[in-house]
Amino acid sequence: MTMPTARPHEGRVAIVTGAGKGIGREVALRLAERGASLVLIGASGCADTTAHIRETGGLALDLRGDVASEADWGHAADAVRARFGRADILVNNAGISPHVDFLDMDYAQWTQVMRVNLDGAFLGARAFAPMMKAGGWGRIVNVSSCAIGTENSGMSHYIASKMGVIGLTRGLANDLGRYGITVNAVAPGVTNTPQNAVIPPEILEAIWRRQPIARYGEPADIAGPILFLTSDDASFITGQTLMADGGMVKL
Repeated sequence: MTMPTARPHEGRVAIVTGAGKGIGREVALRLAERGASLVLIGASGCADTTAHIRETGGLALDLRGDVASEADWGHAADAVRARFGRADILVNNAGISPHVDFLDMDYAQWTQVMRVNLDGAFLGARAFAPMMKAGGWGRIVNVSSCAIGTENSGMSHYIASKMGVIGLTRGLANDLGRYGITVNAVAPGVTNTPQNAVIPPEILEAIWRRQPIARYGEPADIAGPILFLTSDDASFITGQTLMADGGMVKL
């Protein structure tokens, strides 16, 4: 019998977007605890997360970048190739969720959400899948949302983008499985993050009280499933969407 290692991501190089706060930060910190070298990508940089990882003995590279920019993804891939020579894990976490009623929504608002939430996941996979293919092993996890199965208004662009993330996940799973790369999605529920801090607390409470697990989700509740899907334990799972939402949506 083989005993499990306390550092199951030892030696892996993991890229996490939106790692400056919330879910992305939690994922990055916990991957570092488990032995991974981290590449953190954020529009405003991820200095605090990077500093924390380094202070606790980990290795982290902080790259400022726009996930909707093909050029920025190219620069990130070049930096990772030069520093590590490999890429093993990609967590496409960065996203935006502006609330706009459909009748007030213009094309620019629609496009911005699609570019960040959906194009960003495509560009990230396109930048790093070749390195994963070369290594014969890879894990891509795309962050969707439980909003795809709820009655939230003013979120048409967001819901469409997050449904698109699930479609992209399934397509990439078909295309990349032959190279030892798995691609899955995690759909968080209402989570205690800075992004949700702008939503009135009574609205958030009205949402999570409808869940079987009736409480606010914490970043750690989402990081756990992501860590699992990026590990060897999930080697036979691909093309799936894991709802981490307290039971809100049942697919």
